[in-house]
Order: sequence, then C-alpha cells, then structure tokens
Amino acid sequence: MAVSIAQRPAASARVLILTFLTTVIFHRTVADVSTGASTSEESPHRRFEYKYSFKGPHLSQTDGGIPFWIHSGNAIPSADQVRITPSLRSQRGSVWTKNKVSFEHWEAEVTFRVSGRGRMGADGLAVWFTTAQGLDGPVYGAADQWSGIGIFFDSFDNDGKKNNPAIVVVGNNGNLVYDHQNDGTTQALGTCLRDFRNKPYPVRAKITYYKKTLTVMINNGFTPDKEDYEFCTKVDNMIIPSEGFFGISAATGGLADDHDVLSFLLFRLTEPGQQPPPPESEMPKEEKDKYQEEFQNFQQELDKKKEEFQKEHPDVQGEPIEDLYETVNDREIRQVFEGQNRIHLEIKQLHRQLAMILDEQRRYVSVITDEVAKKGTNAESGQVRTVGSPACKLSLSVSSLCQCRNSFHESLKQIGSTQHQGNAVGMGTYETIQHFNDIKEHLHTVKRDVEHLVQRNAQAVKCPEMPPMPSCLSTVHFAIFIVVQSILFFCYIMYKSQQEAAAKKFF
Repeated sequence: MAVSIAQRPAASARVLILTFLTTVIFHRTVADVSTGASTSEESPHRRFEYKYSFKGPHLSQTDGGIPFWIHSGNAIPSADQVRITPSLRSQRGSVWTKNKVSFEHWEAEVTFRVSGRGRMGADGLAVWFTTAQGLDGPVYGAADQWSGIGIFFDSFDNDGKKNNPAIVVVGNNGNLVYDHQNDGTTQALGTCLRDFRNKPYPVRAKITYYKKTLTVMINNGFTPDKEDYEFCTKVDNMIIPSEGFFGISAATGGLADDHDVLSFLLFRLTEPGQQPPPPESEMPKEEKDKYQEEFQNFQQELDKKKEEFQKEHPDVQGEPIEDLYETVNDREIRQVFEGQNRIHLEIKQLHRQLAMILDEQRRYVSVITDEVAKKGTNAESGQVRTVGSPACKLSLSVSSLCQCRNSFHESLKQIGSTQHQGNAVGMGTYETIQHFNDIKEHLHTVKRDVEHLVQRNAQAVKCPEMPPMPSCLSTVHFAIFIVVQSILFFCYIMYKSQQEAAAKKFF
C-alpha cells in the first residue's frame, strides 16, 4: 500500500512535464507556420515589359512586321493576332524577340487558339526561352538541341498511348535531341493532360519562373474569365540561362490546325522589399545617345518646316487654329439634319406611291365609266345603279387620294423651308422646334387620313362575284370512263398472265 502511494506523485509529475513540452512545441510550430504564411502571402512586384510583348489591336505595322519582334516561316501577323501556322499540311512558323532578356525572375502570359475541323490535330505549339533564336527546325517549327526551356502544347499522339493533347515542359542544355516518337515524355520535367483545341474562348497559359521554380497555370478556355487559372505542373530547382530570347513556334504535319497567338505579355518579377531597377538603367548609353540625336534632328526639321510655312502663308500668322474635332453642338445639329433628310426622303417615297395609286384608280374609273356609257342604253336601271355605285366610290377614293397628295406636297414644302432656315440661322432655336412640331402633327394627320381611306375602301369597294362555272364532266360520262378503264385493266392482266405461261413452257 505504501509503494502505490509513493508512485502517484512521480506519475503526476511526468504528466505535467509532458503537457508542458507539448504546449511549447505546439506554440513554436504555430509561430513558424504563421511567419511562413505571412512571407508566402507577399507576392513579388510585377512590371510590364512592352519591348518583349505584343497584343492587338494594331499589332502589325504597315510593313507587316511586329514591333520588337521578328517572324519567320509561315507566320502571318495581322492587326489582332499572329497566325503562327495556317491549317495547311507541313507548315512551320515562329516569332521571336529581337533583343535578349536578362531578367532573374519573370512571368509570361500567352493567349492563343488552336482550332481545326478534324477530331485530331497536329502538331502543336511551343513557348520558348532559349539562348539563341531557333527560327526554323523540326521541334514544333523551331530548332532542335536548344539551350533553355520549352513548354510544348502537343496536339498529336505519336506514341499511341492516348495521352494527348498534353502540355509538356522540356529542358535542354544544347546536347539533347528531342524524342518525337514518345512525345518527349522520356525528357519531360513536368506534364499535364489538357485539351486546348477548339475551345469557345481563347486558352491562356501563365508561365512563371521565380526563385528557381517554374510553374505553369492554364485557363482552359471554357469561361471568359481571364483569371480563371488552374494548376498544370511545377518544376523545382530549375536553372535556366540568365539571358535569352522568348519565342513562340508551331508546326503542322499530315493533320493541320490553325495556331493563332492573340497576345504575349511579359512581366519582370522582383522580390518583396527590393526596388526594381529604373528603366533608364536598362538602356545602354550608346542607344540612349542615338535616340537623343534622332529626337534633336526631328525637332530641327520641324522648326524648319514651321518657318517655311509661315513664310509661304503670312496671312495665317496670329490666327487661332480651328478645332479639328466635332463639338457636341455640331454633332447634335448634324444628327437633326440627318433625321430631317430621312423624313424628307420617306415623304418623297410615299408621294410617289400615292401618285401611282392615284393613276391606277383614275384608269379604273375611266374603264368603268366607258363600260357604263356603252351598256347604259340596253341595261336596266337597277343594274345601272349597281355598276355605277362602285364608280362613285372609286371617284371618292380618287378625290381623297388627291387630298393626301396635296397634304404631302405641303409637308415637303414645310421641310424644305425648315432646312433653309436651319442652314441660314442655325438649329436649336424656338422657331425650328416649332417647325418640327408642325411637321410631326401634319404627318400624323396624313397617316390618319390614309388609314381612314384604306378602311373605307376595304368596306365599300367589293369585287363582283364570278358566275358559277358549269361542270365539265357529268356523272354518266364519269361512270362510263371508269368501266372502260376497268375493262382495259383486266384485259392487260390476262394478257400478261398468258405471256408468262407461254414463257414457262421453254424452261
């Protein structure tokens, strides 16, 4: 009993020591995690580098080139995109930066489309960062045995493992030959399966190289959200050349796709707490002096042209330069005149149509009156009245149409007078607004008159009914025809049966 009582304090002391140690370790781990999270949350500073980027609109210049970029092969620059290869067989094309990039950390955003009519496509598109420009070659339109990194968007399944389309990251030190037969899987540093062909929206790839880690993120092209990226692959402890060229290439084989690049945006990344170098420090002194000299020459030429212009036009000196852009008042006046001209044209068109209808009605009235005059002596008085009533109604319609035409004439005169007043005095005055209101009321009155005329003519003028036509075939003739046709049909059947019986005798 004494032994058990002596062991209780020792056991409780052990429990207290263990709980103290666990709390200390827990607090330390929580502190480490919190500090690590705070450092990881700090994102690097991004600065856009326009000399190594391109995007639409107005992407290509007048000579067909891309600013700060060169294109080769079958690449076709346009105003809003660069078609690296068209959907034709055995095509190669590429675009590369003219100047070398010497960023320690960078991030590239590529927006592209790969579209084709077939269920399968070929060969694919590649994004490069290499020490030399691979303008032409067998690896997606670029040179083999490159020194740098390549991110391949492979469309065709060469090894037959049904693992395409895929995104493959392959590095090379200048000695390796790309393994086409296995789609580069034996040399891949990272890969992911993503279908990037024939998507409703452009596909976006974000390639980040930061602290010797290459990360590839993909926007699958199913949504218009530009920031809807998902993780593709990541390569740690990756060392790439400190200087190199960015490029995009594509190629087609037996199958063909359109490989279009809409934009390539490059950002320089700087670690938190470090200030990025100013843009002036990146430009060499020789290039800066060259640009300064060109600017001074341009300024001198501009001053000479100004002096020559002042000598040739001494009257223009001291006068204010007229504004070349349209003001708000001018735009409103122009819109009012354009609307007025449209109304004028519509009324002219209606006037022509009413004149045609009026001529046709007059012709009908003349024909009816001639017929009444010819048959009036021999016809009965009731019939004369029934024939004469449509003529009277048509004459009324002709008179109403004449009134409509006169009202249209008055409308045209009012619009013409309003236009002359607007040109002489200017729009926006009270008299002009009153003229427009008068024209609007007059047009509504004409519209009501025309509708009333149409309804009255539809109710009043009715075409005479046609007399019943006599039947062309009587019942007796129809029965005789059916009997004769039935007799001929049975005779034909008997004749055919006899012919078949006679033919069977020979077999």
